[in-house]
Order: sequence, then C-alpha cells, then structure tokens
Amino acid sequence: MELSLNNNSKFLRAPSIRQFSSRIKNIPDCVNLTIGQPDFPMPEVVKDAYIKAIQDDQTSYSHNKGLMETRTAVRNYFNQRYQVDYNEEEIIITNGASEAIDTALRSILEPGDEIILPSPIYAGYIPLIETLGGQPVYVDTTQTGFKITPEAIRANITPKTKAIMLNYPTNPTGVILTHDEAAALAEELKQHQIFILSDEIYAENTFKGQHTSLAEFKEIRNQLLLISGLSKSHSATGIRIGFLIGPEYLIEKLTFMHAYNTICANVPAQIACITALTDGIDAPKKMNEAYKERLAYLKSRLLDMGFALDAEPEGAFYIFPSLAPFDIEDDYQFCIDALEKAHIAMVPGSSFTDSGKGHVRISYAYDLETIKEGMDRLENYLHNNID
Repeated sequence: MELSLNNNSKFLRAPSIRQFSSRIKNIPDCVNLTIGQPDFPMPEVVKDAYIKAIQDDQTSYSHNKGLMETRTAVRNYFNQRYQVDYNEEEIIITNGASEAIDTALRSILEPGDEIILPSPIYAGYIPLIETLGGQPVYVDTTQTGFKITPEAIRANITPKTKAIMLNYPTNPTGVILTHDEAAALAEELKQHQIFILSDEIYAENTFKGQHTSLAEFKEIRNQLLLISGLSKSHSATGIRIGFLIGPEYLIEKLTFMHAYNTICANVPAQIACITALTDGIDAPKKMNEAYKERLAYLKSRLLDMGFALDAEPEGAFYIFPSLAPFDIEDDYQFCIDALEKAHIAMVPGSSFTDSGKGHVRISYAYDLETIKEGMDRLENYLHNNID
C-alpha cells in the first residue's frame, strides 16, 4: 500500500539542472560546466573560525533570528557596502539563502496569488511557489537584455499580484542592474502594494563597479525582503548561511515561520560568518579576478565558434550564449547530443523557463584549464556535427 501526499506535492520534482546532470554520471571523462558552485576553497580565516567555534563547544541553539553578534556583523556589512541601516531585529540568519527564500514565500503567499518572475530565471523558485498554490507570472526579458523594465512590471500587475521576485546579478544570464535601472524599478514598484523579494546572493560577484542593492531605495523599504548569504561570495555553499532582511513589522512574523522550520541557523557557521564579514570581507575580490579572466576567455571562444550573446554578463559566474546563429531551437537536444558525442556538459537554456529556449548556460565556476578543455570539445563537436 502506498500512502498519498498532499496534492501540491505534485509540483515537487528534481530541478531540471539536476535531471540533466544525472546523465553525466555515465560519462567518466565528461567536462562538466553545469554547476554554479565556486571551485575555490572557503577562506582560511573563515575555516579557522568555524573550527574554533566547534572546539569551543559553541554548538547550542542561538536566538531564532541568530546570534546577536552575527546579526550585528550583517548590519555593519550592509551599512558599509550600501549605506543602508537595518537594525539587528530586522535580520534573520537562515540556513542558506534557499531557506530565506522558502521562509519568505511561505509567509506571504496564499493560493491563487501571482508572483512576477523575470525570465529566464533560476528554476528553483518555481516549485516553491507552486506548492504554496501561487501562480508564477513569467515576464520575458529576452528583448530587453535579460532585464525587467518598469513598463513590463506595469503591464503584468493584476489584482492577484502578491509579489515580484528579482535576482541580480542573475542566474542564468549573469546580467546586472545599473544604479539607474534599479532606481527606475524602485520608482515603479513603490506605486504597487506588492512584496519585493530581491535575491542578491551573487551581489559580491559583480565585475564592473559595485552591485546596486534594492535596499538602497528607501521608498520601497516597507515592501522589500532582501535575501543574501555567504554561499557564493565566500565559497561556503556547504555551511549554509543566508540572510533574510526586511522591515521589522515583517521580520517579526517571518521569524516564527523560520523558527518552526529550523529553530535557528547552524551556530558554528554563524560564528564563522562574523569572520567572513570582517577579516574575510575582501575574499570575493580574488575570486572575481579569476572569474573575469575565465569570462573573457569563454566569451572570446564562444563568439569565435559562432555563438551569439544577447546580453553582456557582468556578474555571477554564468554565460548564456544563444544557439540562434546555428538555427538550433531545441537547446535540450543540443546539450544531450554534445554530452554524448563530445563529453561536454552544459545546461539547456529551457531549464530556466521557456524564455531560455535556444540558449545554453555555461558555468565558469571551474578552473581555466577545465574550461579550455570544455571549449575545445565544444568546438570539435560543432565542426563535426553542425553544418
């Protein structure tokens, strides 16, 4: 006898990226350029702080929102980086940015609510929305450089709109928002009584100037839930530290949702977070220098092969070339064929909603030699299989 789950569990499925990655296991010499996980070790000072916390037996529960010292470090970081001032009661330390997203969505969405998603977009948001009975509203950004515009927001607002979710620098395209573009979005969004969820996990991986945070715009402060963390900036995906930040009237309620789910974030990791945001604050700079070198190499090789770029990636660690010059529309079959024949793994663009069709996502969170080998294989595949 099999027992049945609730009806919304039908929306839970393996992420499309993971579905594709599972094929790689059968190809032992595959060059895998699919995963968005930094290839750098976590900074030594952060490791040392984590180890010392365990050795000092700092392994008990913390306050549901997190250690006060950790929240102060996060407060100081955002004040230093963006000149915004959230107090410690407006910050929850979460088990990764993913838990922050889950906590936010479970706290605000009701069945039938619509949430605007600029697409292509990270597909992991979608099952969370759907299991809560929410309705994703996809806004195609392929004609606007993969950036949502005030006009597009205005055109997609309905009486059912509960929220908009933004992710800049963005997965999968690597595009960023300039300060003027972010300001224009804030000016539009302040006119609508909706939540703004801004996933800024790649904020420190911005290559030209400094990331503009939506937290900088006071006019949307009471609508904004800001999501960030250490996973990408400090190559700390496994220690699970995220930040959920917003106005106190929201955070007080979201704390209960977070508490009943996880009680508190990993305490040794919270202590390591303090070091990451103080002694380890400049760790992303070294990584970014390598990312910029890898991006320049990838861009040159891909353009030489005949791919097109619909927008310039300036952050995160992804490039999203178009297959249009090859008259290829089925990106999934293209990636399967390249995997099987050339042993090079990329992610089909359609994994990031239908707006990503006809593209592939290549991660450059891999060392340059691996990337070079991957591009050599891709070039040979094109030469032998594409007219």
